[in-house]
Amino acid sequence: MTPQQRWTSEQIPDQTGRVIVVTGANSGLGLATTRALARRGGHVILAVRDEEKGRRAVADLTAGQPDARLEVRRLDLADLDSVRSFADRLHADRGRLDVLVNNAGVMAPPRTLSPQGHEVQFASNHLGHFALTGLLLDLLGAGSDPRVVTVSSANHRKARIHFDDLTGERRYTPMGFYNQSKLANAVFGHELHRRLTAAGSPVRSLLAHPGYAATGLQTEGPVALVKLLFGRVLTPLAQSPDRGALSQLYAATDPSARGGEFIGPDGMGELRGGPTRVELSAGAADAATGQRLWELSERATGVRFAFPASV
Repeated sequence: MTPQQRWTSEQIPDQTGRVIVVTGANSGLGLATTRALARRGGHVILAVRDEEKGRRAVADLTAGQPDARLEVRRLDLADLDSVRSFADRLHADRGRLDVLVNNAGVMAPPRTLSPQGHEVQFASNHLGHFALTGLLLDLLGAGSDPRVVTVSSANHRKARIHFDDLTGERRYTPMGFYNQSKLANAVFGHELHRRLTAAGSPVRSLLAHPGYAATGLQTEGPVALVKLLFGRVLTPLAQSPDRGALSQLYAATDPSARGGEFIGPDGMGELRGGPTRVELSAGAADAATGQRLWELSERATGVRFAFPASV
C-alpha cells in the first residue's frame, strides 16, 4: 500500500449478509466504522453504553442511508455483568457473528474503579473486550471469514503494564494508565492470534490503530489538560474520524489482511494517512508478557476461551 495506492472505504468488499458488532459505535471511530460497513450492506450491531445516544446515531445514519441494517444493544464494557448480558442476548438470537470490532475506549479519567474493582481504563479498554471476545468466540467460529479487530494505539509503544499495581492504588497517572490499557490491547490481540493459530481456528485476530484522529475520546474527557492538549493545541495535526477509522475497516474487511497484522496510518509518525502494516513494540509481542496478561485476564473476568477449530 503505497501513498499512490492508498486504501479507502470505497474498497470495502460487499458486506451483505455479514453480522458485525462494533463497540462504542455511537460516536467517533466507532460511528465512522459503522457508517462505512452499513453503506456496504453489513448488518451492524451498535454495542453502546448509552442506548439513547445509540438510537440517535442510528437515526442520523438512516437519514442518509434509509436501507441501513442497524440495531442498538446496551454494553458497558467496564461492567463484566453487562458484558455477559450482552453476550447472552446475542447467543439467544444470533447463530453466528462474522466480525467483532473491539473499538470502544475511555481516555485519561481521574482514578476510578469499575463495579468489579478494576481500574476503569484497564476494565473498559482491555478486560471488557477480552471477556466479550471470549464469550462470543463460538459465534465467530460459525461466521464467514470471521475476524476480531482490536483497536490499540501508537501509544502502546511508550507503555508498560503495572502488574504489581494494576488499579493505580500506589501511583496513578491518567495518561500513563491509558497507555497501559492500549498496550494491553496490543498484547491481547497478538496473543489471541497466536492461540487461534495454534488451535487451527478459522477466526483471525488483527490489531489496528487510527493515528491521531479528532474524536470525543480526547475532547470530551474529564481532564482539563488532556482536553486542552488534544482538543485545541494538537487539533491541526488530527485527521477526521472517517480517515482514522480506515485502519480498522481495512483489518475488518480487506481480503488481503492477515491474522496477526497490526494496521495503522502510513504517514509520518503514524499520525495520519492511509492504512498500512506497522510494527508492534517488542513488549507487545513478548510471549511471556502475553501469557502473563492472558492468565491475569482470565482470573479477573472469569472467562476462558474455547477455541473453535477449523472445519
